[in-house]
Amino acid sequence: MAALFTKNQVLQALESISVPGEGQNMVESGAVKNVQVFGDEVVVDITIQNPSLQARKKTEVEILKTIHDKVYQKAKITVNVKVDAPAQQKANEIKGKPIPGISNIIAVASGKGGVGKSTVTANLAVSLAKMGFRVGLLDADIYGPSMPIMFDVAQAKPLAADVGGKSRMVPVENYGVKMLSIGFFTQPNQAVIWRGPMAAKALNQMIFDAHWEELDFLLIDLPPGTGDIHLSIMQSLPITGAVVVSTPQEVALADARKGVAMFQQEAINVPVLGIVENMAYFTPQELPDNKYYIFGKEGAKNLAEDLKVPFLGEIPLVQSIREAGDVGRPAAMQTATPVEIAFESLTRNVVSELVARNKDLPPTEAIKITTMAGCSAVKKK
Repeated sequence: MAALFTKNQVLQALESISVPGEGQNMVESGAVKNVQVFGDEVVVDITIQNPSLQARKKTEVEILKTIHDKVYQKAKITVNVKVDAPAQQKANEIKGKPIPGISNIIAVASGKGGVGKSTVTANLAVSLAKMGFRVGLLDADIYGPSMPIMFDVAQAKPLAADVGGKSRMVPVENYGVKMLSIGFFTQPNQAVIWRGPMAAKALNQMIFDAHWEELDFLLIDLPPGTGDIHLSIMQSLPITGAVVVSTPQEVALADARKGVAMFQQEAINVPVLGIVENMAYFTPQELPDNKYYIFGKEGAKNLAEDLKVPFLGEIPLVQSIREAGDVGRPAAMQTATPVEIAFESLTRNVVSELVARNKDLPPTEAIKITTMAGCSAVKKK
């Protein structure tokens, strides 16, 4: 059957229609992908970016009406509408990007709560500062912030400063460490009862709306476990490396193994700088040469060997470490004591592993997190 009209006639007619929300006519914009004419039949393939049913239906109706009015009234028309919507950022999704002026970002994590992760982070920060590094500390434990107490700044409030025409939070500083914590913005007896998106938004503000200035290290004290906050942080920032803290006991080691596995997932791929064994042994003050392995012996060291990650050192179970944290003066501030020596050794090992990591590996990428069919999917940006 001979065609009753031509493809060019159809295209000319379609030039009078614009795709909803796109401005240009659908031929000029490239939305019309193909037109086929067979006798009195015409097939139009079109791609639009608006995924709404209303936009698709409106596009289809306008094509039908225009061809009938301008080309052939009795044409049999088939319209195939395909949606090619650009990926859109969810409301609670944070685009990962580096913070200008910050050289290295170290996440300190633990699979289990109560193993002394925050204590290790605080003393690691102080030891780095004592070595002459410029150090920042982000208390990302939204539901149990402890850094304000450990640094004796529980009553402090971050000030605001005008930086480049924008208002920025100025981190609270003590012992040479700049820090931000949700604890600065809540009352001591106030529980933080937030869902994941609210917690992620608060972290985003403390990360990117702060005037950190130049830092050699930004330490991030993560909450225990492997959950939403961890993903939000790794989504927000390209983490240089991670340190995992555990006690020697089997219950803690099982969770520490999961913590290492989280960072080593192919889609996350944050280098694990090593494992720290906290509360490794107890030495009574009156028997300084004795070691009592209350929680087990060398459990974290053996785990590090098993997982083929560095063992960064062991911190003893000493009453003065707990007392120092409670009064807001980290134990690493002490001089010429076994505790200070232990934290200094740990810190030097972390720096050494970080130098090797930066020499041998490319910069870490932030991850992109999407949610599909109720399940979390994690992928590299």
